[in-house]
Amino acid sequence: MEPHGEPGLLRTDSIPEVGEDAAATVGMSETLSEEEQNELRKELAKVEEEIQTLSQVLAAKEKHLAEIKRKLGINSLQELKQNITKSWQDVTSTAAYKKTSETLSQAGQKASAAFSSVGSVITKKFEDVKNSPTFKSFEEKVETLKSKVGGSKPASGDFGEVLNSAANASATETIAEETQEETH
Repeated sequence: MEPHGEPGLLRTDSIPEVGEDAAATVGMSETLSEEEQNELRKELAKVEEEIQTLSQVLAAKEKHLAEIKRKLGINSLQELKQNITKSWQDVTSTAAYKKTSETLSQAGQKASAAFSSVGSVITKKFEDVKNSPTFKSFEEKVETLKSKVGGSKPASGDFGEVLNSAANASATETIAEETQEETH
């Protein structure tokens, strides 16, 4: 007799898994006594019955779960959203995510500082160009042109206004000349 008073239930040799060599399985059943085979068949039937019962219980529990969810108004889309939210929380709580996030944040701060620095350099260069003797000379020539074309309007000194005014005056002069040519 084996431990626990049942013959052949606790065997030390391995039982082949599904798909293993059929010849090995046949050879094994030949080494079992008739009594051991009957005991194993009874146990097999009992285990299959338990599996069937558990499957039925699981199906009933799943049905009950679906009914509870329906009453609570929980649908598949809401479950998916909850699963995604939970998964995202799980990801964001990992050390790898935190380290990556921290690194990207630092890189962003450095990039922002670099862009700010570039902007300051460009502003400084524009100021240098505006204060250069060549630009001042060009600005004076534009103001002179403006005063000749635009009449007695006082020069404001703003370069943008000067250019706009000169362009408008030039366009007005061109229209006046075309009108004169059409009348002659």
